[in-house]
Amino acid sequence: MELRHLRCFMAVAEELHFARAAERLHIEQSPLSRTIKELEEDLGEQLFVRTSRSTRLTRAGKLFLEHVPRIFTAFQQARDSVNAAANGFHAQLRIALSDGITQSRLPTLLALCRQEEPEVEIRLFEVPLSQQIKGLHDDLYDVGFAQSDEVGEGIVADAVWSDPLMAVVPARHPLLRHKRIPLEEVLHHPLVMCDPTVCEPARSSGYCVARIQNR
Repeated sequence: MELRHLRCFMAVAEELHFARAAERLHIEQSPLSRTIKELEEDLGEQLFVRTSRSTRLTRAGKLFLEHVPRIFTAFQQARDSVNAAANGFHAQLRIALSDGITQSRLPTLLALCRQEEPEVEIRLFEVPLSQQIKGLHDDLYDVGFAQSDEVGEGIVADAVWSDPLMAVVPARHPLLRHKRIPLEEVLHHPLVMCDPTVCEPARSSGYCVARIQNR
């Protein structure tokens, strides 16, 4: 199994269409089909069900798809580590950000890290909370920042700051009659909320999230 097999698999899995996947990879459809067949023979399992009308992942294909992106992430991080060493850095700190974490909090933190540990390269990754937690378990990230402390077993979450909860309303909105808007009053009006797949869940506090190391 080579990286080209995984790249072809990812393209077909995301497009669910061999012709579009081949166009995306800038190759002909015939070598793409051969590459997928080679991968299936290597794994001993069929990854796609292909008909004249559709292409879909098998159960084995869906399970394989859960792992392949992490392989590319780990490979890219390995390349980044080599580049960091070439640029004079002796270590790397991988920070995952999720839940629309307040960006204004980060510059001071990063400046302090650069001052205290100038030989450590800092890399930031913006991911959903579920992916951040999985990445911490899989050693893809060293630490993360999120707006939730619901992180499950094996992860520790510490509150690092608290932001006031604010509502943004038009200039003549009826809620402005309150000096401090009661939360129950807000719920009586239509709300514009973050996409739950990006902000899961949103809170007014920031948490530092890290994997518990067994010693």
